[in-house]
Amino acid sequence: MQGWTAFGGPAAHIALFQKIFIERLNWMSHSLFMELFALGQCLPGPTSTQVSFAIGVVKKGILGGLLSGMLFQYPGLLMMSVIGYAADQVDWQNGALKGFASGLGAVGVALVAGAALTLSQKTCPDRETRILNLIAAVLAYMFSSAWIFPSLIAFGGLVTLIRERTRRLEGGGRREERGDVTDRQVTGAILLIVWISVLVIAIVLRTSVIKYEGSGRVLWWFESFYRTGSIIFGGGQVVLPLLVQEVVHNPNVQSWMTEEQFLAGLGIAQAMPGPLFNIAAYLGALTASQAGVNAIVGVCATWFGLFGPGVLVIFGTLPFWGVFRKQPVYRRALPGMNAAAVGLIVAAVFSLYDKV
Repeated sequence: MQGWTAFGGPAAHIALFQKIFIERLNWMSHSLFMELFALGQCLPGPTSTQVSFAIGVVKKGILGGLLSGMLFQYPGLLMMSVIGYAADQVDWQNGALKGFASGLGAVGVALVAGAALTLSQKTCPDRETRILNLIAAVLAYMFSSAWIFPSLIAFGGLVTLIRERTRRLEGGGRREERGDVTDRQVTGAILLIVWISVLVIAIVLRTSVIKYEGSGRVLWWFESFYRTGSIIFGGGQVVLPLLVQEVVHNPNVQSWMTEEQFLAGLGIAQAMPGPLFNIAAYLGALTASQAGVNAIVGVCATWFGLFGPGVLVIFGTLPFWGVFRKQPVYRRALPGMNAAAVGLIVAAVFSLYDKV
């Protein structure tokens, strides 16, 4: 259901997850959910997508994570693929369509604002965490660097780590869990190696072996989106400038589409449910159609390219996080990390309000 109703961007998605899975269904504690959100902010890839996979992993293991993540992605994937294929025949400047998108955006802002208030009240119980929340919100609103999100969360954790450096937490039962955790760590390490290996191989093939012609274009599309998905943090708004550079203003090859076509896809993607990263399906379908390649091939190259790194990283990191989160250092840093993470949602309220 969330895949069809999650409008408004990553902050709105997190708000919806919190309302449905934490408050209504009680799948996990509020503190655990906030840890997953902070983890997603610190990893490359789309945050709400990574949290959607992580929620399923916590609830039902690896298969549960795959199912929850894909159910969240596929509605937007299907719709944006069809729209990209038909992009040359549809007038995305139509006034009625613009009004519809604006209405959905306004609802998304309201949802984010409500979540920001609720989460701030729960994660900022004292003056210090409230100050951290405010600092993170102001800096995230003022600066749009891809590194600002993980940097603010790390800063928040460092502040409370110093404050609570004398606290010692007991960690009973670690020996009993260690064997099972170690097995998952091996799998996680393999996934992280796969992520890096694919990135290196794709870059080498594109730059040194395969030219942008014939079937080689598919590899270029995949490499561009996979490389982009491997270096961005936060969400769709962060990835957009990089995608514009790749598909419209790429200095290495002829532009894959016009800027007008890109902006038309961006407008409709913002009105679609699910992650803004689903614009990759639109871009892949349109690029492939204009290049005389099957649109499905283009969608697979760009969509899996952009989403692949984030999915590999979250599944590869979770086994290590499961052990690390029990460490006293992490527990002392957690209040500050959560306060800063919620500050990012507060900043999103004002950023989204400016655009609606």
